[in-house]
Amino acid sequence: MRLSEVVKILQAEVLVPAADMEREVLTACGADLMSDVLAFSKERTLLLTGLTTPQVVRTAEIIDLAGIVFVRGKRPGPEVLELARAQSLPLMLTRFPMYESCGLLFQAGLGGCMLGRGGGHEP
Repeated sequence: MRLSEVVKILQAEVLVPAADMEREVLTACGADLMSDVLAFSKERTLLLTGLTTPQVVRTAEIIDLAGIVFVRGKRPGPEVLELARAQSLPLMLTRFPMYESCGLLFQAGLGGCMLGRGGGHEP
């Protein structure tokens, strides 16, 4: 799935655009605990979170996330936006809650971070 498709599916507002909004997203992860994100996410994963702290962007940098979607209409402050711009990390905001956001992306074919690309569970 492409970042541009995520924007359409989630009716998202792009806060920090990617240089290439056609960049492919391989999986998605819905989490508010950054330790879970570090433990279970892979590169090019899209993070959906209600957390709007700078730590979210710093975590994304460590594992090369494809982007971050802030759920429930939560808007990050200027420090978070500046950190994301400096890292060229796409940030989006959706009014949908996390459960619905993840469900919409899953329904559109984007697998979770615990799923393999073929849709089966990894060992």
